[in-house]
This record gives sequence, C-alpha cells and structure tokens, in this order.
Amino acid sequence: MTLDVSLEPAAALLVRLSALRDRAAALVAHRSADDPTAADPLRGLYLSEEAVLHLLHPPSGPAELPSLAGDFTDPLADLAARLRLTGLDTALLLIALAPDLDRTFEPLYGYLNDDVGRRRATVGLALDLYGAPAHLAVARARFHPTAPLTALGLLTVEEPERPFLSRSLRVPDRVLAHLLGDDTPDPALTGCLREPSYDSEIADAEFVRRLAARIAAGPLVVFLRERREGEGLGCATAALRLAGRAALHYTGPEERIPELLREARLSGRAVLVDSEQPGPFLRALGTAVTDVTVLVTAARPYDPQWCDHRDPLVLEVPSRRAAALDAWAAVLPADPGFDLAATIAPYHLGGERLTRAARAAQALAAFDGTPLTAAHLRLGARQQSASGLEQHARRIRPAVDWRDLVLPERPLTELRELALRARHRDRVLGDWRLSAGGGRGRGVLGLFAGESGTGKTLSAEVVAAELGLDLYVVQLSSVVDKYVGETEKNLERIFTEADRTDAVLLFDEADAVFGRRSEVKDAHDRYANLESAYLLQRLEAFDGIALLTTNLRANIDEAFTRRLDLVIDFPFPDEEQRLALWRHGLAHVPSEEGIELRPLARDFELSGGAIRSAVVTAAYLAAARDRPLTAADLLEGARREYRKAGRLVPGTWA
Repeated sequence: MTLDVSLEPAAALLVRLSALRDRAAALVAHRSADDPTAADPLRGLYLSEEAVLHLLHPPSGPAELPSLAGDFTDPLADLAARLRLTGLDTALLLIALAPDLDRTFEPLYGYLNDDVGRRRATVGLALDLYGAPAHLAVARARFHPTAPLTALGLLTVEEPERPFLSRSLRVPDRVLAHLLGDDTPDPALTGCLREPSYDSEIADAEFVRRLAARIAAGPLVVFLRERREGEGLGCATAALRLAGRAALHYTGPEERIPELLREARLSGRAVLVDSEQPGPFLRALGTAVTDVTVLVTAARPYDPQWCDHRDPLVLEVPSRRAAALDAWAAVLPADPGFDLAATIAPYHLGGERLTRAARAAQALAAFDGTPLTAAHLRLGARQQSASGLEQHARRIRPAVDWRDLVLPERPLTELRELALRARHRDRVLGDWRLSAGGGRGRGVLGLFAGESGTGKTLSAEVVAAELGLDLYVVQLSSVVDKYVGETEKNLERIFTEADRTDAVLLFDEADAVFGRRSEVKDAHDRYANLESAYLLQRLEAFDGIALLTTNLRANIDEAFTRRLDLVIDFPFPDEEQRLALWRHGLAHVPSEEGIELRPLARDFELSGGAIRSAVVTAAYLAAARDRPLTAADLLEGARREYRKAGRLVPGTWA
C-alpha cells in the first residue's frame, strides 16, 4: 500500500539537516583532535585527570563551519519570513528540532554535550553549532522568555534549575508537524475550535465593509460589543470573509491562549472569540500580541481594566433587528404556512443557536408527522433560550392559553395589548425610533393588581404562553438579603440574566421589593430608599419582559408605576364570573348530570383561585369513592374554602 502524501516539506528540512550534520561533524572533528578522552568508551560518564586538564585549557572554535542556509524555499524559511525571525533564530530552531526529525542527531548531541544521556541540543551546544560565543549577550538573549522563539511558542527552554548553557531545547510537536506539512490543530485545542459558520445576513453591510478594510490593513485586536446575540459574531465572520481571512473560532478557556495564538501564527489565520466573560480572555491575551488579528465579541461593555496599557479597537455593533427575519427565513422552508414575523418576534436568538432552534423545530414537526407549525418553532426556540435564571427564579413551562382565563373584557383586552407590546417593541421603539432615549431599554413592564386568587399569576402564564416563552417566578427569598447592598446585587444578577434570556420575568408579591419609599428617620430607611432608587434606574434600562403582581396596589411606589407600560386591575369576580369559573373548573371532571352551580356562585363569594381549590377538594372526594363528582362534593369544597379564610358559611348551607 502506498501513501499519497507530499514529501516536499520534509525533503526541504532534510536538506537543511544534511548541512547541520556536516556542521556537527566539523565540530566533532575539531573537538576530538586534541581531546585525550575522544577514544574512551566511557566518555561522558566520568571525568579523568586528563579530561579535567583538557577542560582547563579549552581549544578555540573551528575556523570555519559549513553554512546552515540554503538557496531553496522550504517551510522553515516561510515560517521565518512570516514571523520575522532572524537568521540566528532560524538556525537555533533547526538545531533544536534535529533530534525529533533524525535520530542520528541524538548520539551526536550526546557526544557534543559530553554526556551520553543528554541527547537534545542545549543552549551552549546550539551557540557552538551556530558559531556564536557563549558570552555574547545578543546571542544569549535569543533564549529569553520575551525573545521571538520562546514568546511565539516555537521553542521551549527546559530545566531552568540547570546552568544557562546546560538547559535543554525542545521544539513543540505542533511546530514540527507544521513544518512537515501537517496542519492538524494542536491537540491541546481539541474541543475548543469550530468553523465560523454564521449566516452574515444579519450583519450591517457598511459596518462590515469598514471593519474588513481595517482587518486587511494589518493585525489588530478588536472588541465588538453586541446588543443582540449573534450580531457581533455575524459582523466578525462577514468582515473576515470580505477581507479574505480565514479564522479560528475559539470557545475554550483562557488557559489555552498560548497554544491558540501559536496555532493562529502557524496557520496564518485570525482568532475569533465570542464569550460571556471577555475580561479573563483579554487579560490573558495581554498587550504584546501585535502579529495576530483577534476579534472578541461580547454583550458586556468594554472595561479598561481588562487590559494593562494598550486597549483594543472597541466598536459597538450596529443592531439590525429587521434582518433577524431574513436569518430565520434562510434556515426554514420557503413558505412555512404561518406568520413567521409574528412568531419569531419575542425571540432574540442569533448565530448558531438560531440555526439549532430551526433544526429542532423541524425535527419536532417530523416526529409529530405534521408540517412545521408556529408551535414547533416556539418550542425549538425555547429549547435554545437556556439561562441562569433558575438560580434565582422558579421556571414554569406554560401549559395554558386564553381559554383558561375567566376575566371581564377590560383586563382581557389589556392583557392582549401587553402581549402585542412584547411582540412589536423592536419595531415601535427601534425601527420607528419612539424610544424615550436617556439610555432607557426596550423592556415591557406590567403590573397586575388585585386580590389574592383573582388570576394574576395565571394571566402572567397565559401571556408567556402567547409569546411562546417560559415564565420565571422570582423567589423573593433568593433576592432580599439582610446585609446592605446584597439585595441590589441579587437583583442585578436577575435583571442581567433576564436581559439576555427570552423569557417572562414575574415578581410575585412585588410590593415586598417595589414598595413605597419612606421618610428617612434612621440608617435603615436611607438604605431602603437607596434600594428603591436602584430599582427605578434598573427598570428603565431593562430590555426584557417583566410582570409585577400585588394584592395592594397602593403599596407600590408611584415612581415605579410611572415607568410601567400597563397597570391591569383584576376585580373580584361577580356572580356571573363565579358561575363561569365553576363551570370552567368542572369542564374535564366526571360529574353527575343536573348539578346546579348557580346557587354556589350566588351564595359563596369565592375568588377564582378559591373556586379552583374547592373543585380540587371535591374531585378528591369523588375519586376516593370511585364515583362521579356530586353537588355535595362541591358544597363540601366550598365550605372548606370559607373555613380556611376564617369566614362563616352562609346559613342556608351550614
């Protein structure tokens, strides 16, 4: 069997090694000419008296050594030209890699090191083979950690505990593989690299053109701040493509940056990083990288403390929210059969997550054996909208719709308007430029006010279901902290995560957090007011969807109310609504025929939540008998709800 591989890169290196072997032979001949231990088979294992005397009077170097340079083009010459290595650097690199390419150099180096166990080049041997005096500061400096060979990751000086001239030199396997024509990425980067494959339709054309021109002008480090996930990555990949530059899309930890930069230098590619925490990456990158183009995208604003002295080129990625429809349409069937724009409006997915959401929706449709629907697309998008909100909030996958709400016409209309605001906010506030300015976000904020059990939480779940989003109920126990400033930190974590997550945020019993400010009488009042002031500022900058519920609207500070988009009052149900609630609760429960519900609705003044609890109690009583539910079961459920509330059961039912 023959291997269909090119031997040209290796052949060029072998020619260089032939010249190096001649040079080593000349050095061996010169050293052995007057060395009394040259013929000793144990040479290098011990020192005789003659050897010591010989060392005390070392001979001068040979008058002339064969040249290591050649008049041919080879990978080592290409690498030296691309990385601007000097002739000395190139020769030192060749000397260090020789034992890894030709085993015959191992005994040669052992002899020249005067130690048969040291079969690699040392600093002193490399200088001798090159013909540079060991005391020459300029030559010794080529092995300094900041010198090109070591700083670029091409050469490793090992054994720092040894004297300088006795330290071994090693060329990393990846460098040698590159010189031999193997461009397989460094094993240390396994799982950390991927091909940039984002559809650039979402990128702003003019911005991409200017960025591409700057990339083509020479190496630089760019920090791209994106407002919508995927926009920075789309602009970066589009600009690199326009500039004719290939890139390494890196998704690993900052500990592998030296290997990443070396890979970029060897392959001549740029580095593309999208990270939620760009600070550690930029710190590890340092300010000395001037020969590699690096583009970092993140949603966080740039912090000057991430870099010591030299800042990257910091750019704000222009948002093209209207182009999101084109990005979705590019990965979905030509005519999906539903309003694609209205379906995707609540989502802010981008990049690979957008493509994966589309694939997941199509897979769900195939599993159901039906054409792709809006419900499939919503479910696929929700699967890609994972977040860290679970640490601070309880996640609810909505399983209700508008049919589950029994409310008067006015709150129903206002709830539908709230959903419309959430769906069309990007167009109205962004494309139509109706944002209030002043750094205010594009969030949708609503307050649900009403007595307990009137349907506030259920309405929030219905709104989330209408938008195809998950509902996160904030746990106040994970927010409020007795220590000063900790409550604000917890709220900031929640708002930050909610800003980047496609979800509906629900603050149940919101007056515990958004209560009225009080007159400052002591330090506790002052810090409580600071907390409220922080919340006011944070709500204005919020970009997500947040709903607040309260049993006492008067307890909510008026400053919060002014910043809300809608305040929806949930009235206590009247007799007709209570009758509708009883009927709705029994819709799926096996019941006896002829049960009269109007007397229960008339005489038991229960909220919607209490009526549901009464139906659940009655259903358990019926299930225990293994018989259909009866009027007596419903009556017992209603009585228990009255007793729980500490109320007297109406006399006719007592």
